[in-house]
Amino acid sequence: MNVQPRPPGTGGRPVGYALSGAAGGFARTLLAQTLLIPALAPAVLCDVDVPRLHALCLELGYAPERLRTCTDAEQTAAATAAGHIALVADQELLGAGQWDVLVEATGSPAHGYAMARAALTAGRHVAMVSKEVDSVAGLHLARLAADNDVVYAPAEGDQPGNLIRLLDWARLLGMDVVAIGKSSEYDLVFDPATGTVTQLDRTVPAPAIGELLTLGEDVRGTLAARADAVAALPTGATADYCEMAVVANNTGFRPDVERLHYPVARIAELADIYSLREHGGVLHETGAVDVFSALRLPDEASFAGGEFVVLRTNDAETWRILAEKGHVVSEDGRYATVYLPYHLMGVETPATLLAIAAHGRTPDAAPPGRHAVLAGRAQRDLAAGTVLDMGGHHHDVTGVQAVLLRDEDAPADVAPLYLAAHAELGRDVAAGELITLSDLANPDPALVEAWNLGGEWAREVA
Repeated sequence: MNVQPRPPGTGGRPVGYALSGAAGGFARTLLAQTLLIPALAPAVLCDVDVPRLHALCLELGYAPERLRTCTDAEQTAAATAAGHIALVADQELLGAGQWDVLVEATGSPAHGYAMARAALTAGRHVAMVSKEVDSVAGLHLARLAADNDVVYAPAEGDQPGNLIRLLDWARLLGMDVVAIGKSSEYDLVFDPATGTVTQLDRTVPAPAIGELLTLGEDVRGTLAARADAVAALPTGATADYCEMAVVANNTGFRPDVERLHYPVARIAELADIYSLREHGGVLHETGAVDVFSALRLPDEASFAGGEFVVLRTNDAETWRILAEKGHVVSEDGRYATVYLPYHLMGVETPATLLAIAAHGRTPDAAPPGRHAVLAGRAQRDLAAGTVLDMGGHHHDVTGVQAVLLRDEDAPADVAPLYLAAHAELGRDVAAGELITLSDLANPDPALVEAWNLGGEWAREVA
């Protein structure tokens, strides 16, 4: 996004941002990129581990004399007024500093919501990185932003923000988009020499993939065979469902099935796979959001957790010309795929921050709605008194399968997954049942209120 920012303050000062979860991986990439952008500057960095945060800033090349560890509001205010960077452990100190946009990157629904709410009600913008926060409280935070004439938006650099921008671009061009989505975080890399498939640091035998590298005429049959061949590898990260919940509620696209399709797919096949079932694909209807597992050979480029849109072609000759140039068009010519093979984390987030400062909005922003709900089904019988702990890989909730429900399929009292996380069950939940708010003995009252108020607002603006 090429943006010429209007400095929000006087004297041409840079756009100042506060950053929560500031010692994490996403934060590191943003802080590193900021050093290359004179129009942008960190003002307050918040993390529970301030010594680690201080060491990170020094490692990245921030001048030691700019870094001020602050333990109260007066110190924080003085540090930012002098152009220094305030490092704080207490989230309550964020508001004492001088800055324009909060980048919320804790991943904690309770803490992230509290910080975002405080920023918005104080008349400051919020760029949301924490999908967990957005999946529970995003609609209410959007309402607070509207009420206070500021911006609340998913940040570019993470897949939701990138995919929303890609869809905005496609809509601007009048494209008839039938499906949108992303790849799962880690590719499936097939080595023909060994007949194995590697996903990140795990390798399993999968010789059958060697005979399944092309879709053939039976697309769904091939996909089923591929899924069987790599069944030893995990599919369906909770983080993927959460990201697609954010996308659904910001775009109106909804899951085609609650567990998503997760096809094992090569990039060139996406237009054929995400076509309607009557045309050989997997979709029951248009307007779908989904995730695929990228299959590639060792010497092929990665999809890198990137994003895609699948569209209906219009003029056949136009798309024949584009197909000759290497663009992905389905075998029957009805569909095409446009994609971004990347998400660069905080390296891209400055585009969102500068756009907000320049325009007081993000381009083509539209009011979100509750089009899908990230919920959870019990994977086994769960007894009353069970604490729904977080554990495992990618923010799983122990004993609970993440699902993405279409709005009309979500019971009125369904518990959003990251509101249920860490809560105790007040009654037994049988395997396969959705976890509801009434099942929880001690849900966070602030998050419950945010969830309910967000639903009310969504109904008002629908």
